[in-house]
Amino acid sequence: LNEKLVNDYLEVFDYYYQIYQKKQTKKKKIAKSIAVSSVKILKICTEINRDLTLKQKIIVIYNLFEFIKADINEVTEQELEFVQTVSETFHIPMDEYKRLKGFVLYPFDKIPNSTRILIIDGNKEFSHPKVKHLFREGLTGQIRFFHLHLTNLYLYRYIGDTELSVNGQLIHKDKVYIFNFGAFIRGQKSKPIYYSDIVSIFIQDKIDTKILYEVKDIEYRFKGGKIGIHPMSFTKYSGDIVGIMGASGAGKSTLLNVLNGSNVPYSGEILINGLNIFSDENDNWKGLIGFVSQDDLLIEELTVFQNLYFNARLCFDNYSRFQLIRVVLKTLRILGLYEIKDMKVGSPLNKKISGGQRKRLNIALELIREPAILFLDEPTSGLSSRDSENIMDLLKELTLKGKLIFVVIHQPSSNIYKMFDSMLILDEGGYLIYDGPPVDAISYFKSSMHQADWSEGECPTCGNVNSEQIFNIIETKILDEYGNQSMIRKIAPYEWNNLFLKNKKQKQTQEADNKQRLKLPKIQFKTPGKLKQFSIFVQRDVLAKLANSQYLFINLLETPVLALFLSFIIKYWDVDAVSSHGYNFSKNDNIPVYIFMAVIIAIFVGLTVSAEEIIKDRKILKREKFLNLSWGSYLFSKFYILIVISAFQAFTFVLVGNFILEVKGLFFHYWIMLFSAWTFAIILGLNISDSFKTAVTIYILIPFLVIPQMILSGIIVSYDKLNPLISTPSEIPWYGEIITARWAYEAIAVYQYKNNEFEKIFYPYDKIINNCNYKKDYWLVSLMNKVDALKRNLDNPEKKEDNNLALELLRTEIAREMQENRKFNFTRLNYLTPDKVTLSILKETKKELRKLKEYYIKKAKVTSLKKDKLTRKMQDTKEKQKEFLRIKKQYTNDKLSDFVRNKNTLEGIVEYNNRLYRKIDPIYQDPKNKFIKAQFYAPRKQLFGFWVDTFWMNFFVIWIVIIGLFITLYFRALKKLLDALENLFNKVKK
Repeated sequence: LNEKLVNDYLEVFDYYYQIYQKKQTKKKKIAKSIAVSSVKILKICTEINRDLTLKQKIIVIYNLFEFIKADINEVTEQELEFVQTVSETFHIPMDEYKRLKGFVLYPFDKIPNSTRILIIDGNKEFSHPKVKHLFREGLTGQIRFFHLHLTNLYLYRYIGDTELSVNGQLIHKDKVYIFNFGAFIRGQKSKPIYYSDIVSIFIQDKIDTKILYEVKDIEYRFKGGKIGIHPMSFTKYSGDIVGIMGASGAGKSTLLNVLNGSNVPYSGEILINGLNIFSDENDNWKGLIGFVSQDDLLIEELTVFQNLYFNARLCFDNYSRFQLIRVVLKTLRILGLYEIKDMKVGSPLNKKISGGQRKRLNIALELIREPAILFLDEPTSGLSSRDSENIMDLLKELTLKGKLIFVVIHQPSSNIYKMFDSMLILDEGGYLIYDGPPVDAISYFKSSMHQADWSEGECPTCGNVNSEQIFNIIETKILDEYGNQSMIRKIAPYEWNNLFLKNKKQKQTQEADNKQRLKLPKIQFKTPGKLKQFSIFVQRDVLAKLANSQYLFINLLETPVLALFLSFIIKYWDVDAVSSHGYNFSKNDNIPVYIFMAVIIAIFVGLTVSAEEIIKDRKILKREKFLNLSWGSYLFSKFYILIVISAFQAFTFVLVGNFILEVKGLFFHYWIMLFSAWTFAIILGLNISDSFKTAVTIYILIPFLVIPQMILSGIIVSYDKLNPLISTPSEIPWYGEIITARWAYEAIAVYQYKNNEFEKIFYPYDKIINNCNYKKDYWLVSLMNKVDALKRNLDNPEKKEDNNLALELLRTEIAREMQENRKFNFTRLNYLTPDKVTLSILKETKKELRKLKEYYIKKAKVTSLKKDKLTRKMQDTKEKQKEFLRIKKQYTNDKLSDFVRNKNTLEGIVEYNNRLYRKIDPIYQDPKNKFIKAQFYAPRKQLFGFWVDTFWMNFFVIWIVIIGLFITLYFRALKKLLDALENLFNKVKK
């Protein structure tokens, strides 16, 4: 009370004191006096009620009880009426008031019949149907605890001759105290009584299934072989909140990641109720564990509410939408985030909500489902002291429900430090040097260093605990002869560890529990099925992308703008030509460039769109893996959204590019093939996004993926013009077969040439004519030249080797011709061998080749006549002639024709490995291979003996590759390979 209120209340007191002195002793007058007093008391209490917390009100009430009990005479009815009036004014429920009165006023020879009472004494034979009991050997007298549910307070009284102290402060006989977080009662002859001991007894009836968390000799080593955690063992139980402390680099976060199953230990095991989380095939334990990382695990584009709402949808499939919203709003209110629920989270560089609010939202993502075992990595860093205590209060409430919580904590305040039931302290190098009650830690290290005040765990005046002094003791330096601190520690980390192991004692109760096989706790949440998870992931990702205006802007406009630049720049026509009437599609020499660049843009944009999709979610995935969610559902959601985006991007690119360049009638085929190339790039980007550790590495890698698509596609440099060590003139090299740009470009180029509105009419005739011309002008001429050379050199021994090769070539080529052309039957094929060939056989061979040439000349002539007839029919009127020329100009392209017919080659046929290979007009040549493989620009390809158009065969191949890459992504094959290579490199380096 301030000075003014003190004077006011003193005046009121003096006034009523005079009134009470004049009261008569008659009952009626006493009753009347009590009534009048109650009215006045009511007014006074109403005034002070506004400024008292519920906990403070309880303190006022039990102090009033102690005050009226202190009188030698019995407690009067008037005094009880007085306290009751105060209680009613404070709005304390009557049942709680009665229990509090009974606890304070009951003599120790009477035991209240209540489950809220705990008696601690040295009596092993104690038995009561309701009252709880805790045996402490050596304790004389009795400590009586009372659990006040209203404020979750623990009150205690002590009657006995033993000198007891709480946190180093002497306990007065029969005085009521509050047993706060971290408090412990110590006696000279009895074991300490810790706050966690009291809480565990009161909550054990509320816990359906207990948790026994055993750590047995775990050791962790980093990939380079350096030890991160030295061997340690400990056991923790449900209802405990365990702190993990240590200096920077002591291995706190490393230990936490091992304990929660994220990192596999080098040796040892971790058991949850007897289940080894690292070796057992059952993954049910994952649903029991929650993890709050020190890093942000938020989706920055979503609001605070949306982040928590979608997380709740993944946790509570059995909840209706109304229930989900209710539990989300409740959690937001508890954590003080309700007022900002509609604010976008933002990034650390573009802040929308504060750092403290981000931290609380991260915690909310896990607290909402209340996992049985919760791990938190520095949950209070960046928060104010008040917010930090609020977070710890929430965690403490979870332990009252039987949860086990591990918290990495750094420089906690006294109040927070006392909230822990147990503390693990690590020293540099990952040595465990303490495992026990927090306040005892200070006494333990003080006594180890033989300090004079070793028994004082907290300040005797204020009761605060300074956790920093623990590390000051641990890291005490040796002094030189001048009293200056050196850099050498008095006690090294391994020495602290040895001292801890030496002093470590196993409790008998723990040993008994360790022998029991406990059932796993029931998972309190229900994750949705894989299909529903897919739907939730899609909705969440779509909302995030829609909320990112820059992302939307770039993805909507990137490809049409690129198409505009590309098509406008390469829209070429000869302005100096006399016959030119503006742009003419057929005369645009850049159409092959447009097709090729369209494919490269598809691959490049697909990679950039997808390359960061998984890596940016990596921390979120680390948290969500404890929900035991489907990896496949997540991947399919990413893939689905990205292919929708790529479908739109391909659509706008083709729409703009083909419109400007006036590519007619092939919109769908351009779109579907570019979309396929886009999809390939997306799934490739997702693979590298999952496999590499940083976004910078991924974006550096993208050029190494795109440039080979350009160089090895066979467009910029022909395959037969590449290094002979890695290429041949006979076929597409192996690396060309795995280049998606080649498959996509070839498909569009071939389809553009042979299936446009003009060429598709004449292609069957052109194919026959060009194949006949090739046979008669190139293939047969080459064979006849071989025959002539054999005739000249048949008897020349120096030319024997050349003759043998020539005969082999003749046999091979003639045999192939006989298989393809049933009308050609050369009966003397078996005589074209070194031991049987004669001059007459060679003459007969050349004669047969001339007949075959005449056959092809005649076939070409007949086909040409048919084509000419069709052409004349299509131009028999001036209108038809104009239409014929218009269609030819609009649908054919001379430069593309040169590409697919390979007109720029100087050799129409080449000899390689004693075979003749066609180089001219590949667009008219059907491949001989019966399984996909063919020459570049083949018109069609074989699949198990069935002919398939090149466009659809290439489409099929690209999608087979896409499916294969999705399978590698699902099983994370590339990531595992890179990890294995990294491990191998580290071993070699070591």
